[in-house]
Amino acid sequence: MTQETTTSIKTAPAARQKKKLNPGLKIALELGPLIVFFVVNSKFGIFYATGVLMAGVLLTLAVSWAITKHLPAMPVVTAILVLVFGGLTVFLQNEDFIKLKVTILYSMFGAALIGALYFNKLLLPIVFDMAIHIDDAGWRKLTWRWGLFFFFLAGLNEVVRHMVSTDSWVNFKVFGILPLTILFAVAQAPLIMRHEIAPEEEDTESHF
Repeated sequence: MTQETTTSIKTAPAARQKKKLNPGLKIALELGPLIVFFVVNSKFGIFYATGVLMAGVLLTLAVSWAITKHLPAMPVVTAILVLVFGGLTVFLQNEDFIKLKVTILYSMFGAALIGALYFNKLLLPIVFDMAIHIDDAGWRKLTWRWGLFFFFLAGLNEVVRHMVSTDSWVNFKVFGILPLTILFAVAQAPLIMRHEIAPEEEDTESHF
């Protein structure tokens, strides 16, 4: 086993010691701001919806911190971009900023995941908060897939945001990107199963 592999596996026991959110609450925190964003946009427009989205991501981070005493990387990065581009959207009254946020966010995720592989680092276990247990070969394959998928979403968002109205873009964000992401995640099940290892085996390898 290489030094890089040992290093990446060593992070697993510490990650499992962190207190985790209830799965139902985690889904509610992840989807809640997006659903409220959609509802408020349909009633009051994109600028009010953006303001509510900004408040929503801060609230979800606060709840997550209050329960677990730590914050996952992806929600933090997402919240920062929502606040920056959402603030520009509201302040300048220009909805292009909140639309562009999606492109930048997914491009950053894709670049970070694939770029880290160049330095023999695995970021995806951190993203998933060690919710699954697979060997390093599996993590690398999964990293490439998710990285390229994020780039695909970024490109798709660019196409859609230039072709449709703001209301249609909001529908795409809620009813397009979300289902695509779920379908993609489900499609990774065979790869995960092929590379799955038991937590006990993972702990044993971390001592090599």
